[in-house]
Amino acid sequence: MLTVTWTRSTIGHKAAARGTIRALGLHRLNQTVQVADTPVIRGMLRRVAFLIDVDEPASPGNGTLEGKTK
Repeated sequence: MLTVTWTRSTIGHKAAARGTIRALGLHRLNQTVQVADTPVIRGMLRRVAFLIDVDEPASPGNGTLEGKTK
């Protein structure tokens, strides 16, 4: 899952950008939604990257010493 926050207004931008924001489930500025991490969603996020912030959860096991020996 990806956390998407709408940070910039679509006023003055093309209708395609407004439609993509709506298709992501965003309705109000500064709203945050969680969306599935699929190639289709990734493409949508790329199209409106200048209007949103995306947070990816840290994958488990990164930065830990699990399974390593000294």
